[in-house]
Order: sequence, then structure tokens, then C-alpha cells
Amino acid sequence: MRRLLQSLLLKLTGLGLLRITLFNDTYLRYVKPGLRPVLIASGVVLLLLGIAAAFSRTGNGGHAHDAHDGHADGGHDGHTDSGHEAHAHDGQEGHDGHDHSGTPKIAWLLVLPALSLLLFAPPALGAYTAARSGAKPVAVQKKGFEPLPATSPLPLTLTDFTKRVQQDRSRAIQGRTVRLTGFVTPDATGDGWYLTRIIFTCCAADSQTVKIHVYGSGSAEPPAADTWLAVTGTWHPAGTLGTTSAPAALDARLTTPIAQPINAFTDDLPITPG
Repeated sequence: MRRLLQSLLLKLTGLGLLRITLFNDTYLRYVKPGLRPVLIASGVVLLLLGIAAAFSRTGNGGHAHDAHDGHADGGHDGHTDSGHEAHAHDGQEGHDGHDHSGTPKIAWLLVLPALSLLLFAPPALGAYTAARSGAKPVAVQKKGFEPLPATSPLPLTLTDFTKRVQQDRSRAIQGRTVRLTGFVTPDATGDGWYLTRIIFTCCAADSQTVKIHVYGSGSAEPPAADTWLAVTGTWHPAGTLGTTSAPAALDARLTTPIAQPINAFTDDLPITPG
């Protein structure tokens, strides 16, 4: 029973990894693109180990049965120590030559997560996670800021927008129309909402969140959570621009629904709507 469970878990997990890496981009919900070869190799290894474990179980079962027959033919001199040991051994294995003392039944529950990876992948991180995590501290720009191009609206990442608002002493962002993209995270206070990006350093376990507070989206109701948008607007004046007292916030003039990018867990430059 123990080897059967081990073999089943290995094969299911291996097949699940291969499904989300070879046949679609589901793996990008959990890790960065560079880890795809590692996941494929891991899936192959787990599948081969599962197959090997299944064959090993068959082989061991045959040996156990032969050993049991050997003890049965041992004659009538069963009062020796070896006879007692054989009897004890047979008592543990039962009358059919198989070990029934191994895996507890609850261990079969481990099959469920392995099976879920094969049949339906867990959902990607989104607004639920972002609403319960603090914003990522933005690194200090030590080398100063380059002049902003004259493009309008100016495409920026959420991280770059935050840096310009809170660290650029030249206040070059003031009055500029910018375009940012991300997904919607509701504001629990009901005062606007957040444009959000979740960024993977390596995988979902070390993800960090970048949020921009958005005001005035042009409708009475905020957009639905997890909706991907391109938002055009200007910095929302508060605090002192160029210092940490200035909030990373935007007065929205236009919001345009966009498709979720394939690799959603980065803070890349905005996608051009349409």
C-alpha cells in the first residue's frame, strides 16, 4: 500500500507539472518564466520515479510471497528462534504475503492536491492577495532621474510613477499626463480604488505588491476587482511632491479595459490599449 501511494503521488505530480509547463502558460501564475526548464525537468524526473516505484512494488511483492512459502516449508523443527521470527514476520504480513501495517488511510488525502494540479490549476494571485498585503517599498533612486520624454500620455510602470512622485526633487511629474496599467484592487474605505501589480522575485511565495491609489475613474461605481485596465490621468496632489509625504495616487481621466498580459507578475511598461 505504501509503495502504491508513493508511485501514484509521484506520477500525478509529474504529469501535473508537465501539463502546466508544456501545454500552456499556467506555470507563470506561480513562478518566473526562467524557471520553466527546471519545472519541465522536475516533472519528467517525478514521472520516471513514479513508474520505477510501481515496478519496484511489483518486484518486492513477488519476493515477499516467495519468502513466505519458504517459511511454510521449513519443517517441524519450528521451536528454534528462527522459527519464532518467521512466525512473527508472517503475523505482520498477513496470510497473503503483503505488508498491511504501512500507510495510514489519511495519507491518501495527499492525492487531492496532486490531482488538482493535473485537472485544474489553482487560481493566480490577484486582488484578494493584494488587498491583504502591504505595498512594496520602492527602492531609492541613487543616480538621479533622467528627463522625462515629451510623450503624452507618458507610459510609466507603477514603480517608476511612485519613484517620480516621492523621490524626484525636480517635480517633473507635476502636471504630466501619464498612462499606467495593472489590475483593480478595491479600497476597503470606498474612497477610490487601487491600480495594482504583483511582482515575483522568484515565485508566488516571495511576491510583492505595488499599488497606485486611483480617484475619479469617470463612473459612480469602481471597476470590478481583478479587472485589467490602462488608466490615463495626472498625479493626485497631496503632501509635498518629490518627498515621501506625497502619495502614489492618480486622478484618472480615462480608464480602458485591456487583456491580462501572459506574464502578469511583472511591473512592465504599459500595454497600449486596442
